Amino acid sequence: MKKTALFFNYKVLVLFQIQEKMRAVVQRVSKASVIINKNVFSKIESGLLVLLGIEEADTNEDIDWLAGKISRLRIFEDDEGTMNLSVTDIKGAILVASQFTLYASTKKGNRPSYIKAAKPDIAIPLYKKFIQKISEETGREINTGKFGAMMQIELVNDGPVTIIIDTKRRE
Repeated sequence: MKKTALFFNYKVLVLFQIQEKMRAVVQRVSKASVIINKNVFSKIESGLLVLLGIEEADTNEDIDWLAGKISRLRIFEDDEGTMNLSVTDIKGAILVASQFTLYASTKKGNRPSYIKAAKPDIAIPLYKKFIQKISEETGREINTGKFGAMMQIELVNDGPVTIIIDTKRRE
């Protein structure tokens, strides 16, 4: 009986948990509003609706990058009909609403888990910093939802144009 020896070249594998990062769903809108308790809380005309999800590992660096990216995102049409202008270029409005459900995990079962979403003690200061930073980037006042409130968001998506941005991947 012939014996065969197998030799394996073992490599050291370093495993680490990839942290999720700040997520945003950006929609080009001709109008949008936030309604709380059947009352209009905030509204805009032409511009961007930003749904913002915050994770516990998010940092000021994520805020700076995301605010800059959104303020310079060229998704508005120029005179030739090409998406070549930013919300800043068109002097458009911005409405930012927190949305922890952007971190929903549906891996197990049918009821989403939101364990990756930052808790209010972390999320609220980052949400406020994001609003301040995007205001600085655009030179405009930012309309908002109300953090933690049950909100109805009405919008007319213009295009439709919807962009998902993730600061972890920088895309």
